[in-house]
Amino acid sequence: MRHGFLLINKPVGPSSHDCVYKARRLLHEKKIGHLGTLDPAAEGLMVMAVGAKALKVVELFNKLPKEYEATIRLGEISSTYDREGVIEEFEIKPGVSLPTMIDIQNVISDRIIGKIDQVPPAHSAIKIGGERAYRKMRQGRGVNIPPREVEIKKCEILDFNYPILKLRIGCSSGTYIRSIANDLGVLLRCGGYLQELRRTKVGDWSIDNSTELEDLAWSDITPLKDVLGVRFRIDLTSDQAEDVRHGRDIDIKVEQDAIGWSEGFPIAVLAPAGGKAHARKVL
Repeated sequence: MRHGFLLINKPVGPSSHDCVYKARRLLHEKKIGHLGTLDPAAEGLMVMAVGAKALKVVELFNKLPKEYEATIRLGEISSTYDREGVIEEFEIKPGVSLPTMIDIQNVISDRIIGKIDQVPPAHSAIKIGGERAYRKMRQGRGVNIPPREVEIKKCEILDFNYPILKLRIGCSSGTYIRSIANDLGVLLRCGGYLQELRRTKVGDWSIDNSTELEDLAWSDITPLKDVLGVRFRIDLTSDQAEDVRHGRDIDIKVEQDAIGWSEGFPIAVLAPAGGKAHARKVL
């Protein structure tokens, strides 16, 4: 049994849950999760955690930045901000010209790049009053999703030939690329929705190092000791390791979520405890 992380190139069609289910079946391992969903209409990098020990540390990687390649179709709008919704032609008002490359670059630099308040799509998995927003929408009930701060670190134009705009977007965790597509359409006064989406990076992990879902094997899993090797490390003595395993505080100072190591393996996620260290999670 190997505990660690697995990089999968998710195809268009299946949900993230479908991909996890298939990985469980192919590897004959029930304890598999992931670091973040991709919509069924999206493709690209999914990072899966394989094994009980790997699942314990998923929370340490939940806020990693992401990078995407997005294809936006201008001149039309969608009820879901992507191609899964009801598509309608956008009525461009008299006197409004079709956007140029310069127009798009100016809007991106002035209104998209940096920390922005973003309203997630109403058709999303965000919980409003304990219920998924998309379920309320399907039942004809309106939702009021408050904006939240996200950071767009880069937004580069890869290609533009109206009505198709292709972007490379680097952003903080929790950013909705669908909302960026819709917002661009509003700002350019021509409408727009997300036609295609491919995730290319999660943190330092790249799609270039991923495995096709159909071809995955145990040898594709990066061992947990390699995954955690980049985090702040504390080497424990044998006595300290024994104390940690039994829930006893140890007399050392640590940073929050430092990884305690013993005999070449990570054994615990540590936290400060009144000048000492406590094992917040034993691996």
